[in-house]
Amino acid sequence: MEKKRFFESIYKIIKKNKIKSGNIAIDKNNFTLNSYKHFKKQFKRIKIKDISLDCQKLREIKTGKETQFLKKSGEYADKILQKAIKNFKSFKTESEAAAFLEYETKKNGLELSFNPIVASGSNGSMPHHEPANIKIKKGFCVVDFGVKYKGYCSDITRTIYVGKISRKEQEIYNMLLSIQKNAINQIKNNKKCSELYDFVNKSLGKYKKKFIHGLGHGVGVEIHELPNLTLNSKDKIKNNMVFTIEPGIYFPKRFGIRIEDTVLFKDKPIVLTKTSKDLLII
Repeated sequence: MEKKRFFESIYKIIKKNKIKSGNIAIDKNNFTLNSYKHFKKQFKRIKIKDISLDCQKLREIKTGKETQFLKKSGEYADKILQKAIKNFKSFKTESEAAAFLEYETKKNGLELSFNPIVASGSNGSMPHHEPANIKIKKGFCVVDFGVKYKGYCSDITRTIYVGKISRKEQEIYNMLLSIQKNAINQIKNNKKCSELYDFVNKSLGKYKKKFIHGLGHGVGVEIHELPNLTLNSKDKIKNNMVFTIEPGIYFPKRFGIRIEDTVLFKDKPIVLTKTSKDLLII
């Protein structure tokens, strides 16, 4: 009912002021189906222009105040994640570890950027695994987490190891870590995001088919914004963009490894998430 009255009011203002327009621009990404129904009822003969991409592009370059909020968001994510890692031995299940991250977030008066991912053992081979009420499995465990500070998101992933690690597993982890660090060092003004993705893909060599998602995404008031760091992206790196660098490799039904940081580009890449990336073996 509120939405209906809102669009009725807008229509009356337009009619009263004799505003003539052939088009009305809307952000379809933020229009529910119900809202759209009420909107169309009032504006039957008006052409609609979707400006959702334009709205996304407006948020691509951050202001000074926004970068301060994003830095603070990264600091809080680090603080909470480090506390979780310190206490990891006490967690019996994936869901218990995820609940700890959520509890600490709320205790700090913050919100989650997204539901935390805690994916142990073979569950780590699924990039978007939802934490289950099952015992934490031995092997690699992917922990993907972020908070919102004053509405601005952070995003960080660390992979830890539970149990005794093999030399081969350590080598694979170190290889991915080296690639992630090198990818951050490759970031330059006006560089194509697709080139960064391609750099990582080539660096992975025989493991490139195990890299099954984009290299990263913009971060702001939403957890996924522009730019897109994917193979076919047309986006380029610009000053005051904030985005993730998150290469990962996934071995179906065996394990997965992902290392992710939120990065601010301001003449050079500045990593906002500072939790150690050296492999922690528990």
